[in-house]
Amino acid sequence: MMSGFFRQDRHLNVKICGITNADDAQTAIEAGADALGFNLYRRSKRYIDIEKARDWLTDLPDSVTRVAILVNPTPEEAIATAELAFIDALQLHGDEPPELCRMLQDRHVPFAKAVRPQRDDLGANFHTRTLLLDSASLSEFGGTGETFPWTLARRWIDNFREHQFILAGGLTPENVADAIREVRPFAVDVTSGVEASPGRKDPARVRSFIAAARAALA
Repeated sequence: MMSGFFRQDRHLNVKICGITNADDAQTAIEAGADALGFNLYRRSKRYIDIEKARDWLTDLPDSVTRVAILVNPTPEEAIATAELAFIDALQLHGDEPPELCRMLQDRHVPFAKAVRPQRDDLGANFHTRTLLLDSASLSEFGGTGETFPWTLARRWIDNFREHQFILAGGLTPENVADAIREVRPFAVDVTSGVEASPGRKDPARVRSFIAAARAALA
């Protein structure tokens, strides 16, 4: 298990989330993605059976971070997932308590905690430097296509400089450059904005998203 959430030491990291198959993973890697997200939440439209995907997940190159997205896991589920040889980091995307986050920190598990406006107080200690800013939804945990309020994201980044913020929520190839220039996040994360349909990526949009993100800071 690596020490940080991202393998690459960049000014901006790019994560492509909701990957469900080897072809989409390869497309994202070839386009320059730093991390790939795999949704283990069974109610998600992008759910992936991690055991059935074991072979192609194991074959992914070491240059990319393989992230398992969990929603309100038990401590046992979180640890078991973190210990899989083909998973590098966790992303907690539910209403996980600080106690669970502390346990992962104590075990040196790299993880990001998703926080959402109107649901989370950043005064809380999530026991990780890596926080993902995602749009709020009463029925879904991520991948909603709803835009996170950029002004709020910028304010949180300014007020909590010790954290690494990943901006998610409603990003697309068309708006990601504007979002990066306004918010200046540590990383950006996209799911529905580069899809042809839920769980299936549009290769052209994946390439356009990553190219636009990289160009934003050029």
